[in-house]
Amino acid sequence: MRVFVTGASGWIGSAVVPELIGAGHQVVGLARSDASAAALDAAGAEVYRGSLEDPDALRSAAEASDGVVHLAFKHDIAFSGDFQGAADADRAAIEAFGDALAGSGRPFVIASGTMGLAPGRVATERDGLSSGGEVPFEGAGARLANAQLTLSLASRGVRPSVVRLPPTVHGDGDKGFIASVVGVARDKGVSGYVGDGSNRWPAVARLDAARLFRLALEQAPAGSVLHAVADEGVPIRDVAEVIGRGLDLPVAAVAVEDASEHFGWLGGLLGLDGPASSALTRELLGWRPTHPGLLEDLGKGHYFDSPSA
Repeated sequence: MRVFVTGASGWIGSAVVPELIGAGHQVVGLARSDASAAALDAAGAEVYRGSLEDPDALRSAAEASDGVVHLAFKHDIAFSGDFQGAADADRAAIEAFGDALAGSGRPFVIASGTMGLAPGRVATERDGLSSGGEVPFEGAGARLANAQLTLSLASRGVRPSVVRLPPTVHGDGDKGFIASVVGVARDKGVSGYVGDGSNRWPAVARLDAARLFRLALEQAPAGSVLHAVADEGVPIRDVAEVIGRGLDLPVAAVAVEDASEHFGWLGGLLGLDGPASSALTRELLGWRPTHPGLLEDLGKGHYFDSPSA
């Protein structure tokens, strides 16, 4: 297939692109900067210059493709106080892709998240399919609504699927949540966790997640919800202990009321409990994670190699 990919030079996209090319697909990647364009060219993808702010360009690219994988999300503004703005931009892109693909039967895969789906229990692929209910942080409900909009495109002759990612997609080169937690520990001189640290985060290796996006594009039935989850729930205290060993720092609890001061923008997220299962995904597509789990990956040491890790 000729596949249009947004976020193609990002953390997830830079693994999805070679996964798709390796399986024989032709990739067209969205690039808004010279650096992104150069990275895509080096990876063997065709470069399509544009941005999420240009729905006409997105529509044109989708119309010229056999399928779309939408990974781009404005995380920079989302976690600097404007999650709703990031979700709004995401929705506009989804609407543009829906218009372009309507009636074609072509696949449309988007990235979403697992956190906040089922407070108090292990979330499954069947959770988060209806509006309403409690959400863990501002804007989370809007992103859930975007996923629901994507799934509704099945009624317009699209083959949509949603791949939910856990909060940490780990691997060498990660600059996301876990790398940020490592940075806080280095700055504060202590590897901290919130409360008693028993709250759990699901996790997946980046290369395992990339394979699931390919399988979704190739095989997922219309309306599929998929969980890219390898570790169902890793206690955050266990994460803090590995970080403490890696940086040779003490490990200590941070009171819930002090979490925002200690962890900054991460404070409201690090104490959330959000385990998630991928049993239905594995059964549907035969996906099996093969790369190291989060704690094993942390133990390899690449997260601790330099202050910028």
